[in-house]
Formats: sequence, C-alpha cells, structure tokens
Amino acid sequence: MKEFNICVLAGDGIGKEVTDWGVQALEAAGKHHELAFNFHHELMGHSAIQATGNPLPEVTLDRCKSSDAVLLGAIGDPHYDLNPHLKVRPEQGLLALRKGLGLYANIRPILLFDELLAASSLKREIIQGTDILFFRELTGGIYFGQPRGRKENGTVAFDTKIYAQYEVERIARMAFEAAQTRKKILHSVDKANVLESSRLWREVVQKLSPEYPDVEVIHLFVDNAAMQLIKDPKQFDVVVTGNMFGDILTDEASQIAGSLGMLPSASIGNEVGLFEPIHGSAPDIAGQNLANPLATILSTALMCNRSLDAPAAGQLIVNAVDKVLKEGYRTRDIMDENTDSAKVLGTREMGQQVLDTIHTLAEKKVLV
Repeated sequence: MKEFNICVLAGDGIGKEVTDWGVQALEAAGKHHELAFNFHHELMGHSAIQATGNPLPEVTLDRCKSSDAVLLGAIGDPHYDLNPHLKVRPEQGLLALRKGLGLYANIRPILLFDELLAASSLKREIIQGTDILFFRELTGGIYFGQPRGRKENGTVAFDTKIYAQYEVERIARMAFEAAQTRKKILHSVDKANVLESSRLWREVVQKLSPEYPDVEVIHLFVDNAAMQLIKDPKQFDVVVTGNMFGDILTDEASQIAGSLGMLPSASIGNEVGLFEPIHGSAPDIAGQNLANPLATILSTALMCNRSLDAPAAGQLIVNAVDKVLKEGYRTRDIMDENTDSAKVLGTREMGQQVLDTIHTLAEKKVLV
C-alpha cells in the first residue's frame, strides 16, 4: 500500500465544492489500486486574507512543501475587483505559491470528449479530434517582472515583461520532450516582431531545436496563434509559450472543449506539483450546487500521472468521467439543446455519478 500526503487548498467561491469531489475521486480510485491518502486542508486566497491577513499564510506554504502534491480549487472574490487599489489580493497568494514551490511549468491538456462536441461554440467539423498540450511558463514574464507600479500621482501605470534565458530553456525542453512522445510538432508562441523578450524566447527555442531533430518547430506570433486556435485547432499538438500569452490562449482554447469546467491543469517544477482546474472561483454560483466538478476530478488524474506515479489510478478516473459523459450526464455549463433534462446534474450529483462509475469500472475491470 502506497501512502501519500496531499495538501488541499479549497480557496474561494466554488473551490470547496469542487475540491471535495476531487478528494473523493482520489480516494475512490486509490481503493482499487492500493493507494492511501492523508489530506491536509489549508487556507489560501480571500479566505486566508479574511482569517490571517495573508493570501498565502506561512503554515500553508510549509504544508505544501512537505506534501507529495497539492490540490487547489480556485481563488478570487469580487470584493477585490470592485476595489482595485487594495494592496493585499488573493492572486498574490497564487503567485507566491508558484514561486515558493518552484512551479515554472503549467501543463494544460485541451482534450475534447466527443460527447461534448455540441457544447462547444465552434462547429463540430472544426474541433472534432482536437488534442492539444499547452506548456505555459509560470514564474517569469510580466506577472512577476520588476519594476512595476504607478507614477505621476497614479495616472501612469507600468509593468515589466522580463525573461532570462534559463527560464525559457527549461520550459522549452519540457515541451520538446513531450512533443517527442506525441506527433513531433511543437508550436512556440511569442511576439518577436515587437517585444525584445519574445526575440530572446525565439532565439532560445531555435538554439535548442537541433537537440530534438525529430521535432518540427513552428513559430507563431501570439495574435496569429489566437486566430489559428479558432480557425483550425487540430493543427496544434504541443504548444509552448510565456506566462501571459499562455494564460490567455488556454482560456480561449477552453471553448473548444465546451467549458472551463472541463479543463484540468498541472503546475510542476522542482518537487511538489500543484493540480487545479483552470476555471475561477465563480462566486456568483458558489454554494448553489451548480459548479462543474469534472475539471477538478480530471486534475486528480493528472496528479496520479505526474506526481504520484500511479497512472492506472489516473486512467481509471479519466475513464469514469468519459463513461459518465457517454451516458449523457451533464452539468449546466456543458449541456446543449439535445441534453435530456433528467440527466442535467448539480455538483453533488455529478460528483457522485463519477464516484459510482469509478467503483463500477474497477470492480468489473473495465478499461483500467
């Protein structure tokens, strides 16, 4: 029996609802693969600010560092959107956590379940067969660059977009290696026609390319990449890009999959990985049993694959989600005009449906 310590950061809004089901999915899959989990719940984001004044309390970071993996729900609260001058904000906790754990690579798979083709705003023939793996650099770029601030009595604001060669190289190597195991095509996205930091980005990727002769490298400006994602998403396989560009492009790509509620992510770097859905805290639906828990559940499958060396358990979770969708069950965000109203489920009901299916598949030894 393998035993793992998992730090759970429910965060804000719908975070607690979705992480509860992620925890239960891990436990369910673990029972069938001799895995035991110790879950430790800590504060982060708005909830942590309310309790301690700090969006990432020291005890939370220490717990994350001592864990085998971290499961995050979501952070954010409209209180900060309405008060842009507040100095302490939930997002600062997330950035500090990435820095504290050395999480420099965010991996976001855009895998479309055929059953959700109608849920996408794009035409079926455009998106069917899409399978993209994004590598977003996570600890550099404009989100972390210094100096930043305001001047001239607050009427002028500035941020600095900065990258070092080693930051580009380590994320690019990770993307190249992934491309070697897939279709051997790597799209590198930048804005080298305008930005000096992007010219460095392109130079580093080009310099590394001969080390991976089996991988075709295609460079795209970010505006063209945004257009191509909608025009022909199937042309992409592995994509590597910087922090801000990756943030924007992966949210755009979520519409290929039908909803932000379907997309998991993994942030990895030194030792401890962080796993989370890419959706936000959605405070407008928090506590109403409306949130889609599937992205969080799929994030636990990524955790099994990336951090726990338990790919069979991860595949069991993915197969359970796939079967639930094949049977026609949907949450509100992924339903369409053909969805049977009796199969439109709330957060709790969808989570339970996945758990039941995990046990059914494992007991029947189906697709595991």
